[in-house]
Parts: sequence; structure tokens; C-alpha cells
Amino acid sequence: MAIKRRDFIKLSASGTAGAAFLASCSAPAAESPKENVELDKLTSMTKDIQPITVTEREARIEKAQRLMAENNIKALYLDGGSSMEYYTGIRWGTSERMMAAIVPAKGEVKYISPAFEAERVKELMTIGNDIRVWEEHESPYKQVALAFKDYGISSGSIAMEERVRFFLFDGIRKEASHLNYVSGDPVTIPCRMFKSPAELALMQRANDITLRAHKICAGMLQEGMTPQDFQELFTLVHKKLGARGGCIVNFGEASAYPHGSIQQQYLKKGDIVLMDGGCSVGGYGSDISRTVVFGAEPTARQREVWNLEKEAQAAGFAAAKLGDPCENVDIAARKVLVDAGYGPGYKVPGLPHRTGHGIGMDGHEWGNMVLGNKQPFMPGMCFSIEPNISIYGEFGVRLEDCAYMTEEGVKWFTPQSESIDDPFAGVA
Repeated sequence: MAIKRRDFIKLSASGTAGAAFLASCSAPAAESPKENVELDKLTSMTKDIQPITVTEREARIEKAQRLMAENNIKALYLDGGSSMEYYTGIRWGTSERMMAAIVPAKGEVKYISPAFEAERVKELMTIGNDIRVWEEHESPYKQVALAFKDYGISSGSIAMEERVRFFLFDGIRKEASHLNYVSGDPVTIPCRMFKSPAELALMQRANDITLRAHKICAGMLQEGMTPQDFQELFTLVHKKLGARGGCIVNFGEASAYPHGSIQQQYLKKGDIVLMDGGCSVGGYGSDISRTVVFGAEPTARQREVWNLEKEAQAAGFAAAKLGDPCENVDIAARKVLVDAGYGPGYKVPGLPHRTGHGIGMDGHEWGNMVLGNKQPFMPGMCFSIEPNISIYGEFGVRLEDCAYMTEEGVKWFTPQSESIDDPFAGVA
């Protein structure tokens, strides 16, 4: 039965209909699950999570201030986004109106807020208590300049976090042109790249949820399904499990394109299904890819490429060693593929992109597994290992799991996929 998008949305909206929909999704999937899990029976996996404490955020600010002193930086300017949340706990969307946080090398955090938003900001504040407001007809840049003056900053460098939007930076530097403006990377990267036990625990839960969601959704694959249908399902399952999730999924030939194709796809038996998704728990993310074959015995070609992908991923993991450079993961994984006749380099058939990326509050963070990255592995670093194999005109295979570095060495957040015949072995 082909699932129409409007019918899928309608069915997933109610519990009774959702159970009925699930009952209809009993066609065998690549993993041959022992049982289907009804959507109504899924329960949250996030009720017992421990959020980041105010004490930990205060320690982050203290570290940022030490780094500012070491780099001759007088203050760090933060736009809405993950770095503002990292230091202050305030999650704030971006618009044309400035809502910013300033972390000084000495002193307390100050906020620059639209006047009509000030009460909402106060509700969210746990770090600092100084809000500088601007009315709709006034310049927020003047408030930033006044904040610098009140800190006693009359000269020196102001650091801009990397995702500060240009119009904000431009307005500030014009209003306070006597100051020098530099990148905030020497402050934010050494803080955010190395995760604390509390951060690792949130990431572990996010990965546990996404791996379970992958298994559930793979078990509900159905002939005629579209990628859009699967994405709706993936989001719904994550919601039932207590997290916000999303994914990219592609079938058949489209799986050869790492981020998909604009061509509409309809799932048919024997197709490779490449699903790549994640979620956020307490502000921290997961990123997992699994590749299965739908409704048929894998071909010899599919099996060969899938097994090679797993071998390359394992080689990348083995190359992640304390003190060694991040590029070693890419070099080791890519060598497996090149030795098997793929590539070389980024050529297709083969691996057309880096082998992995850093991850944390953002899906892609610093610490890429790519040639030329000499950053040594240190405890607390978190990263993906995903040596995709793309074969245009045929299919693609990607196995992606995230790992983290400890004092004892590298560890997986999630175990490698077992085999093309049983890709979710051991997953609850």
C-alpha cells in the first residue's frame, strides 16, 4: 500500500489512527524486526535527564575569562545561538532585532535586549542581572558601546563569536570604532570542543534515542513510501521518545548522493535505504546513519559495499588515539576504500567528503576528521565517523556513529551496525 503524505500526517496525528497505521506497516523490512512497536506505546526517554547546572555555566564563563586574558581580549560578544546558550543558558532565536550577551574579561555578563523583550529575558536569566534595553526607534549599537564603556574598556580587542551576523558586527564597530575587533575562536573553541561529563551524558541519551528511532522507523518501511513520509515518521517517533529529531533519507540510486536528490522517490523492494538523522536532548545532539536493504535479500554487490563501509568506519575508529591528530581518522578510513579500488581522494565512486565532524550543541562543530586537521585528540572531544561510499547510478552506503575521547582512549556513543542482514542487532 502506497502511503500518501496527507494520509500519513492524518494517521500520525491521532493515537488510534497511529496504531492502525502501524498495524498496516507489517511488511518485512531489511532488519526483520522481531516485533513492531506501536507508536502509542512509546514513552519518553528524557524524563530523568540532568540539565546543565548554573554552576557549570559559571565555570564556563570563568574559563572564557581566563582565555580572554591569555589572548588580550577585553570582551566576547554573543549573538543569539548555541554559544549564548552555552554560557548563559538562554536559548534565543535570531531576528533583525539585537538580543545579545557580552562576556567581559573582568566583570559580570551584560545583556542587550529590545525593551519589549526585557521581561522575557529576565525570566530566562540565571547568569548575570544587567539588561541594557533599546526602544524600537533607538540604536542597539549605542547600548553595546555604553556597555563596553561601563566595563572600563577604552581600547583593545573585542571578540566576535563566529556566528555573529555581519550587520550586528558592522553596527558595533561603527559605533565603537576606537576598539579592535577579532575572532572569538580562541575563546569559544577551547571551551566548547571539550565536553564535560554532564554534556557527555546528554549526548549519550540523544544518541540512545536516535538509534532506537532508526530501528523503529526501519521496521515501519513500506513499499511506496516517500522520503517525506519517512521524515514525518522519524520526527514523530522522536517526539514520542521525548526529543526533537529530524533526518535525511534516500532510497535506491538517490542514496549515492550524501545529502539526497531533488528527484521524488518511492520505496520499492530491494532498494538501499540510507537514513541519516539525529535529535537534541538538553541542548545536545546526536547524529547517526544506518543503511538497510528493504524487503529483499541483499545482493552480492550491496553486501560487498556495506561490509567495506563497516571496515572503513572501524579503521577510522581505531585511528582515533589520544595525542594523535584528527586527520588520522580520515587517512585510515579512506585508505581502506582506496585499497579496495575506490577514489582516490574525494573521487567517486568513493568517499566524496571528510570522514567526520565535531558535534555537541551544534550538529557540526569544531574538530573535523579531515586531511590537514592537526588538532590532537584530547579527552572530551566528540566527533562522528562516517566514511560514506557513493556510487552514482547504483547506490550509496553510509554508517555513521559518534564517538568521544576519554583519558583511556576513544569510545563509541553507539555500537557499530552489526551487519547488512541484522543492522540493529542488540538495539532495544
